[in-house]
Amino acid sequence: MGDTEMISFLKKEGISDRILSEVESFRSYYKLNPGMERRIPDPMYHYYGADVWEKALSALLVGEHLLLSGPKATGKNVLAQDLAAVFGRPEWDISLYINTDAASLIGTDTFENGAVRLRKGPILRVAEEGGFGVLDEINMAKNESLAVLHAVLDFRRVIDVPGYDRICLNEASRFIGTMNYGYAGTREVNEALASRFLIIQMPVISEENLKKLIRDKYPDIREEYAEQFSQLFHDIRRKCEGGEISTKALDLRGLMASINLIRHGLGVIDAIELGIVNKCFDDYERQLVKDMITVRFPGDLGRDKIFCD
Repeated sequence: MGDTEMISFLKKEGISDRILSEVESFRSYYKLNPGMERRIPDPMYHYYGADVWEKALSALLVGEHLLLSGPKATGKNVLAQDLAAVFGRPEWDISLYINTDAASLIGTDTFENGAVRLRKGPILRVAEEGGFGVLDEINMAKNESLAVLHAVLDFRRVIDVPGYDRICLNEASRFIGTMNYGYAGTREVNEALASRFLIIQMPVISEENLKKLIRDKYPDIREEYAEQFSQLFHDIRRKCEGGEISTKALDLRGLMASINLIRHGLGVIDAIELGIVNKCFDDYERQLVKDMITVRFPGDLGRDKIFCD
């Protein structure tokens, strides 16, 4: 999606003209280094929710870093990528899984053409290029990785590279952390790290916004079936919140992939099984999810009824 289309999307979402004007000023002021255009995201999906958009844009405009916290399927990574696209900045996805260490974040020595040089890691690239670094699953990171982030994220905005130099963050650099809570391998974010972010508690996507998302991605879907898919997803969420099933079937990517399969000719039940039902590995749970699907979608339903010609 181009610059103009992205701004038009935000205007339709009701984002204030003042904020959008500041975003455009940011884009004009901070230039890209050669070759960095290829790293600006071209989002597959758009985040819907004007209140969250305004908070996120305002935080980044004043130079703060963001932490997007919330349960599964609330659009954290979608929003993070959308923000990089709106600001027109190169993006690096930085997965902070348990084995991520300081060297993989900052850089490591490598031998090239008879000399030792620094192979730059993603944190260093973000700092130098004025990029947006998306710190995925930040509450899974080990202490060594978090220690690297402390000086980067606070008022110092510097990285000390052992054996090399002190690197100051480009003024356009921003970091956006994402975290799910309650997952295996996650832990509480400590106060020192939390204090370096402005934090948005991501709300559950509403049925209306999910319907918008589906129609945005698949404009030829019939209105009634966009609504049925949206309601199915919220049926699954209610079962999860009630403790009747796990969150394995609560997969928004899986739902969108299922709709794409139907659009390309696969039967509705088969497509939803691939995208949602088969994410459950317990037979009883899988049957509960199947029952929810068959209530809304007859077995003989096909592409011709769901999509306009």
